[in-house]
Amino acid sequence: MSVAQQDRTAPAGPRLDGQRVLVVGLGRSGLAAVRLAVAQGASVVVTDGKPASELGAAAPAARQLGAELRLGGNAPELADAADLVVVSPGVPPGIELLRRARALGRPVWGETELAARYCGGRVIAITGSNGKSTVTTMVGAILRRAGRSVAVGGNLGTPLADLLREGPAATYVLELSSFQLETLHSLHPQVAVVLNVSADHLDRHPTFEAYLGAKARLLELQRADGDALLNADDPATARLVPALRGRVHRFSVRSAVASGGFLRGERLVLRTGQGPEEDLLDRVELPLPGEHNVANALAAAFAARLDGCPPEAIAEALRDYEPLPHRLQRVATIRGVALYDDSKATNPAAAARALAAFDPGRVHLILGGRDKGCDWSEIVPCVRRHARRVLLVGEASSMLRELLAGVAPLVECGTVPRAVSAALDGAEAGDVVLLAPGCASFDQYRDYVARGEDFHRAARALLDAGEPHA
Repeated sequence: MSVAQQDRTAPAGPRLDGQRVLVVGLGRSGLAAVRLAVAQGASVVVTDGKPASELGAAAPAARQLGAELRLGGNAPELADAADLVVVSPGVPPGIELLRRARALGRPVWGETELAARYCGGRVIAITGSNGKSTVTTMVGAILRRAGRSVAVGGNLGTPLADLLREGPAATYVLELSSFQLETLHSLHPQVAVVLNVSADHLDRHPTFEAYLGAKARLLELQRADGDALLNADDPATARLVPALRGRVHRFSVRSAVASGGFLRGERLVLRTGQGPEEDLLDRVELPLPGEHNVANALAAAFAARLDGCPPEAIAEALRDYEPLPHRLQRVATIRGVALYDDSKATNPAAAARALAAFDPGRVHLILGGRDKGCDWSEIVPCVRRHARRVLLVGEASSMLRELLAGVAPLVECGTVPRAVSAALDGAEAGDVVLLAPGCASFDQYRDYVARGEDFHRAARALLDAGEPHA
């Protein structure tokens, strides 16, 4: 193996020779942590609550890397022999194994924290309750259009530990969840973006204040020469100001800002404080509907501008941006009724934003799944204004039926395919069928992707049955 190949496999940073590393959780992030720890000379043990038969290709991949596997439970005594514990973001922080590790004084890091110690490139880090993946991929697309070396991932797609092969010349564009931020200490992003904060993951975080504190961690990690970009239209984001360490900028769809991105009429405008304002494009040129996606585009545009991308490249990339699956994705038009998949709307605020992207009184909203302990009050006026009917699915149906009684006509459907059929039966040309569940998918699906795919299959089945498609 050449020196160059070695550098891409084992990035520069502190060696772990002779260290015993315990990786807790063997998902995508856990396997990336195994690869990095082994490359740095560590002896690795992997534990997961699932047996090998439920872990797919991850278990043999970890074993092939030389890791010892202890699967089918997270035995607390595994912490005794570990010098370092690396925990995957999906593992609850309160399990006995992690409590024991902390009591023994063992460092407990996330995979992102482990990888951060080897990351030599510039970092643009993005968090928020909604829109993270869209903005992360938008920033990546803009940087590529500008001819930059870029690595996109984190909570989205490729974990940071696997992105490190791109080397210090790359700009790392990272989506970071609250779970990842909880265990971060060594990542100091040059650009930190907080899109919004609304109640989410309260089945994991004990209070909204704790969740807000996890989001604030991103700003606390910055140094004085960093740039922070906040949503001027989001009241909860304003509460993060005490956490600021770097220069602050803002984005808004409601008013001009001193430094940042904003909407003037129908035009997206940047104001850097260096020279004249920069007019980018008209909002109708964006490939995603909804005011929230105008805000996402403004955040992505200014984050990329802070990293030196020219306005022309920003505008071109935004016009050509290809939306991610399951984020207000138009699936089909049947009998003049448009079907949109926003399965990624896994909290009430996201569902409300998706609903508000369409004309009042024309939306047949598919709502429900597994509630995450969120505050649903925000969605009620939005349902009253925009929904023609609400089609209830999943575990949360009874709660939502009580919440929305008298707000809009309700239809009990149980499953997404039945909801699609019922929605179309009651829709007319010009209406919209929208899957924006406001809930997690785990009552009926492995993840939001599987739920979205079920929505697509239901639409295709109707087309195959002879429904006219426009």
